Amino acid sequence: MKSQAQLEFPQFKGEALTQLPDDLFIPPEALEIYLEDFSGPMDVLLYLIQKKDIDILELDISEITDQYIKYIELMDALKIELAADYLVMAATLAHIKSRMLIPQSEEEEEEQDPRSELIRRLQEYQRYKSASESISNLPRIDRDFFLATTSLPRFKDQEAPVEISAKELSEIFHEVSTRPKFSAHHEIHFEELSTQDRIALILSILNKRNVIQFFQTYQKEEGKQGVVVSLLASLDLAKDGHVELIQNQDSNQLYLKSTNRGVH
Repeated sequence: MKSQAQLEFPQFKGEALTQLPDDLFIPPEALEIYLEDFSGPMDVLLYLIQKKDIDILELDISEITDQYIKYIELMDALKIELAADYLVMAATLAHIKSRMLIPQSEEEEEEQDPRSELIRRLQEYQRYKSASESISNLPRIDRDFFLATTSLPRFKDQEAPVEISAKELSEIFHEVSTRPKFSAHHEIHFEELSTQDRIALILSILNKRNVIQFFQTYQKEEGKQGVVVSLLASLDLAKDGHVELIQNQDSNQLYLKSTNRGVH
């Protein structure tokens, strides 16, 4: 039985492979170096400043520029695509470094420090980064904790099957087939009443009497239909100005009074 030490080595044609073969070729792309993830050139500068423990207000442009350029060269050597922002920042640092190296006269020393704008941007970026990290560290739902929900299961109403025997089914069929037919036809004939005929009737009555009661414009046998037709005829005459509708406050009786205008 093989020992545990022998099993730790890979096997090639039944023999332990204790060292790499001389003719083994490993392509450069097989080894990948993962750099720290930066969100932009300002993030790289802030990282280099914190790594070197440099005070932002006393920023050493020369050292930071050299470190930044080395980082750019490393990214280029690893064939990492460089964004334009990184190259712009490299040019900005080189410009500030060149201005710091040039001897300045007394008048130029009173001018604004070329590092001041970069320092202001770095301070502002540091504030926003610290705020975003504080917010990111706050507990998040579905990341740091999960909401528990519960509910009762849904039960389906089970309908019991109808149990009926063949004998009961036969009796039901016999009862239905022998059931007497109670269907009958009943036709209702309505007596047609004309509004125009009722208007002519009311005018003929008003030619004899100037005022009549509403119930005198229809017959009792006509029922509700006669009342409706007489009311429509009275309203039509009142609209055209041939009659006036008067209601008695004591008896609530409705009267029709002729205006003697005639029908045109």
